[in-house]
Amino acid sequence: MSSEEIIDVAPVDADKTTSSSRKRLIVIGAAVAVLLVGGVGGYFAYRQFAGGSSASSSSESASSESGSEASKAGVSSYVEVPPLVVNLRGSDASARFLKLRFIIVAADEGKAAKVKEKLPVVLDALQPFLRELRPDDLDGSAAVFRIKEEMMRRTTQALGPGMVSDVLIQDLIQQ
Repeated sequence: MSSEEIIDVAPVDADKTTSSSRKRLIVIGAAVAVLLVGGVGGYFAYRQFAGGSSASSSSESASSESGSEASKAGVSSYVEVPPLVVNLRGSDASARFLKLRFIIVAADEGKAAKVKEKLPVVLDALQPFLRELRPDDLDGSAAVFRIKEEMMRRTTQALGPGMVSDVLIQDLIQQ
């Protein structure tokens, strides 16, 4: 009788082992799927928010193949602008000021000299915009981004397309 009990017990343990190994495989498969989906999603999010996309990466690879001329054009040069102090528009009688210090990033070293030469034209283009700002326009984290975009637009308009690659705001102080 003891041999019959052993025979009966052995198939039951094999079924439990098979079902637990299936559960284990399902859990491992689900974990791998979650990691895979998370990795792919993270990769695409990184490419989207880091400024890279498949179109820009293909254009970058095409430009890197064009030789030493493209590598010389890829070097940007920084043009420091003297600090600007402008009045802010306000509804009350109190005087409010904005002190702004920024750097213009020329598209390449050859264009940096032209940017320095035309710096008075750039400042003339930026003054009306900066003088029309109100203290409310400087509230929040998106304010600096909006101001930077408008400064970039006006700088490009004053100097011409392809001269400037970015405007870097160093200080933005409201008093």
